Amino acid sequence: MLNNCVFMGRIAQDLELRKTTSNISVCAFTLAVQRSYKKEGEDYKTDWIDCIAFRNTADFISRCFRKGELIAIRGEMQTRTYTDKNGNKRKATELIIEKASFCGGKKSDTAEAADMQQGFQDVPEFTEINEDDLPF
Repeated sequence: MLNNCVFMGRIAQDLELRKTTSNISVCAFTLAVQRSYKKEGEDYKTDWIDCIAFRNTADFISRCFRKGELIAIRGEMQTRTYTDKNGNKRKATELIIEKASFCGGKKSDTAEAADMQQGFQDVPEFTEINEDDLPF
């Protein structure tokens, strides 16, 4: 069986690092992931993925990322059941993060994005090379 998920999205809320009674670090947050398709005349839909990181991964995420930042995560999807305050049975599906990586600046870094876009405009167009001109 294979249970391996990879997502890239933006952190949807302020991160909070907590510790269990066994002193294990836990960082839980929601990841906003935009779908790669949309219906005509509509905006792209967003999926909200509940994520949990433990130990060193939780420490790393809470130390290096903030709300709104882009993050790439890999992990395993898990489903658990619990009873809420009113005694109702509930089901939660969460991504247990194994690895997290940087993806770029905050969405508000428009100056940096404009610089990057300008850099792409400075790249010369592709020119065809004659094989007879190659030195080998």
